[in-house]
Amino acid sequence: MDSTKYSLADFMDIPDLDIMGRAELFAQYAEDSRQRGHAHFRRISLTGSGPTMQVVDPLTGKVNEMIYMASNDYLNLTKHPRTIAAGRAALEKYGSGAGSVPLLGGTTDLHIELEQKVAKFKGCEDAILYTSGFGSNCGTLLAMLTDKDIAILDLLVHASIIDGCKNTNVRHFRHNDMQSLERALTKAKDKYRTKLVVVDGVYSMDGDIAKLDEIVQLAHSYGAYVMVDEAHASGVIGPNGRGTPEHFGLEGQVDIVAGTFSKGLGVVGGFIATNKDLVQLLHFYSRAYMFSTAPTPQAVGSLIAALDVIETEPELRKQLWDNIIYFRENILKLGYNIGNAETAIFPLIIADGLKVRDMCRHCHELGLYINPVQYPAVPERLSRLRISLMSAHTREHLDKALEILEHVGREFDVI
Repeated sequence: MDSTKYSLADFMDIPDLDIMGRAELFAQYAEDSRQRGHAHFRRISLTGSGPTMQVVDPLTGKVNEMIYMASNDYLNLTKHPRTIAAGRAALEKYGSGAGSVPLLGGTTDLHIELEQKVAKFKGCEDAILYTSGFGSNCGTLLAMLTDKDIAILDLLVHASIIDGCKNTNVRHFRHNDMQSLERALTKAKDKYRTKLVVVDGVYSMDGDIAKLDEIVQLAHSYGAYVMVDEAHASGVIGPNGRGTPEHFGLEGQVDIVAGTFSKGLGVVGGFIATNKDLVQLLHFYSRAYMFSTAPTPQAVGSLIAALDVIETEPELRKQLWDNIIYFRENILKLGYNIGNAETAIFPLIIADGLKVRDMCRHCHELGLYINPVQYPAVPERLSRLRISLMSAHTREHLDKALEILEHVGREFDVI
């Protein structure tokens, strides 16, 4: 099989093959991709998240030291001494697991403390914890919306939001386009019991920020609620790192604030922050909450410390933004198309899926770990290399990455 002639979309459904046959065919595709040096997924780290990483090369098996620019660990809290110490203390006191689902026996005083801190951090009355960010979005939306309701989604929202809306009516609006949103709201007016507009605070593939101030005003004027997914915003934007509502001065005005703990907070899990009544309803009707064991004490302890670090060590966020400004200025000088990127996420839009694979391979060979993003994750014309920055990246790291990207960009004639 020649893997360069196919994309992941070609293996999503094959009419003449059952699941085992489909898996066998995909294995051929994956192996050919690996042999061509295009196996950029599940690269094995020996050191964990950080500005540099020891990585096992998927083709040669050798261990290479690389500049790591593919992490969501924006503030490097995965290895912060305070998060590690708090996690260790919780592990020793409460054990390795919660032992039960949160609605029954799995809620500890530590979980309650984290819920209260998250609610305060997001300017809401209360919060509910999930074991994953995907579960928080999907589980909440499935619990709230039925065929009598409608979700009005930005075209670029996260997959967890799309999956969470499978049991309800859905209408999309063009990305960050208020005229398109108003048309969707007008068509939904007086037709549905609950109208919910759902957006990402910061978009994971483009690095731009939702126009949340305009979205909230417009949605509320049509009697719709607003839910914002803060996955890539928490810890990163806003004067105190509290995310998109703080960035726009809207704390307490967004109906539902969702997010994950696995990015800027450096641990794992998810949350919904909203009013007390809705949180209580989710306790009993959100299957992802009811039927999953509560988050591990170690994760909860580390998260409490992570929120404290965000509030007491603003220099981490300042260093991240210094890096963002420096890198953005210089990547634009090289001539790369980065779309509307304005946060720690940089899409280098190449518009050629095969070229993206080859460029990513060459970057890997030169010691730069970045990710390829191809169809069907994005349209073919928007195929890209995705870069994300950390506060711990030094100027030396940034300059070396820019040097590699200049070399590779010229070699493949994209700058």
